[in-house]
Amino acid sequence: MSRLILFNKPYGVLSQFTPEAGHRCLAEFISLKGVYPAGRLDADSEGLLLLTDDGRLQQRIADPQHKLPKTYWVQVEGEPTGEALERLQQGIELGDFVTRPCEARRIADPAGLWPRDPPIRSRKHIPTAWLEIVLREGRNRQVRRMTAKIGHPTLRLVRAAAGPFRLDGLQPGAWREADPRRV
Repeated sequence: MSRLILFNKPYGVLSQFTPEAGHRCLAEFISLKGVYPAGRLDADSEGLLLLTDDGRLQQRIADPQHKLPKTYWVQVEGEPTGEALERLQQGIELGDFVTRPCEARRIADPAGLWPRDPPIRSRKHIPTAWLEIVLREGRNRQVRRMTAKIGHPTLRLVRAAAGPFRLDGLQPGAWREADPRRV
């Protein structure tokens, strides 16, 4: 049977097993042979990364054609209005493409969220807010580009879920196996 690994990727870690330019990589945390990321998270993003040893499963998870929803918790600069959230929900023109409609809503500070290392910059006179954004596509730096387009740059980005799989208490740098049949 295929293996499916849920990994909580820490900030600053590359979504690959080979280190590069002073960045840490997956090999520092996962010693299993033959598993590879199904999709990716940028080094400056954190949270759920799925890995598998099954190429077909990897394709099913990563390919937007299968519309596996990915849930992100996004700390942004400022406090987005209902109108700004509506713009996100309807799709945003980003120059090289228009995003698909998505779910976007304000949330309270996510419960159980670990402190980021290093911490985000904070400004005394500029408030921040948390959003939950659910995408069924995933282009390069898409969430960051979307929030910047509505005037609220991303300060912290955490993938909380991919399809039925959630972080659920998984600490940064830790992993656990999951049932691949749930994909």
